[in-house]
Amino acid sequence: MERYVAIDNVCAWPNLTRLPDGALVAFIFDQPTHGEWEGDVVAWASEDDGRTWHFRGVAAPHEPGTNRMNVAAGLAHDGSLLVLASGWSRRGPVGEASSPHTGEVLDPWICRSTDGGRTWARVGTLRGPADGPPPGTVEHLIPFGDIVPLPGGDLGVCLYGLVPGGDNRALFYASGDGGLTWLPRGVIRAGNANETAPLVLPSGRLLAAARTLGDQHLDLLASDDDGATWAECGALTLGAQHPGHLLRLDDGRVLLTYGIRNSGLYGVGARLSEDDGLTWGAPRVLAALEGSTDGGYPSTVQVEGGTLVTAYYSNGIPWHQRYHMGVVRWRPDA
Repeated sequence: MERYVAIDNVCAWPNLTRLPDGALVAFIFDQPTHGEWEGDVVAWASEDDGRTWHFRGVAAPHEPGTNRMNVAAGLAHDGSLLVLASGWSRRGPVGEASSPHTGEVLDPWICRSTDGGRTWARVGTLRGPADGPPPGTVEHLIPFGDIVPLPGGDLGVCLYGLVPGGDNRALFYASGDGGLTWLPRGVIRAGNANETAPLVLPSGRLLAAARTLGDQHLDLLASDDDGATWAECGALTLGAQHPGHLLRLDDGRVLLTYGIRNSGLYGVGARLSEDDGLTWGAPRVLAALEGSTDGGYPSTVQVEGGTLVTAYYSNGIPWHQRYHMGVVRWRPDA
């Protein structure tokens, strides 16, 4: 196992995508703060399977007094990169912190790159609730996780929103035009869920790892109708272990990586399933973030030869005291 400080001085919340040419692209928030001031969603790239990283482009630049920080990302069928990026209003200039709980959620921008993330065009805005489920069900939309190809040729993505009265609802949206426009497909969970990560199995079944509110564990849900309806499948983690990322490995197993925020153990964990999520193996700690008070949010890709690259973020560990994106390169059976 190898562990790196990959990108320094960023809060990150990374989302990894592997390009057709084998390069890895990490979409991150580019400031060393938990969203408390202005900042952009930017793309960094690695051409050596996650060992070294360099800046590639600005996927979603902020407007003055705002930031762009909440991301879903993935590939369209034509190989172009897609990013959905929301954020917050009433953000101060860089270095002048605002409360992360003030301001309003900004509608997600739909951003597209046809050159591997070097240049970007904003092609639309996903507005809610008018474009969402019946008006009044959610007050805003925040994207999370991977943009995934669906069996019928559409693309799918998870978003969540605040239900009037204070609860959160996890939603599944689909695009039939390569990610240029998005429409609601189904409600993953009507309450007690926010950041939700999807996965498509070869059978066509969809899985979703949803962060709960309450004790903030992860629950697994599944859909057999392209995301229109969802069934509960049980808990994936203990309390204070969130959010998650799902990946199907080359050997057919399903990998869950997730943040750990328990007293006495802060870090990144992993579990494997050999039966498409019906049962799961014992948890494994990939990175212990000793001394950190803010971190996790892993995203994982598999590279040539079977090595796994898991990116996460942390606000400080004994050997690196600043916010950063960390990377673990590891083998599932080592």
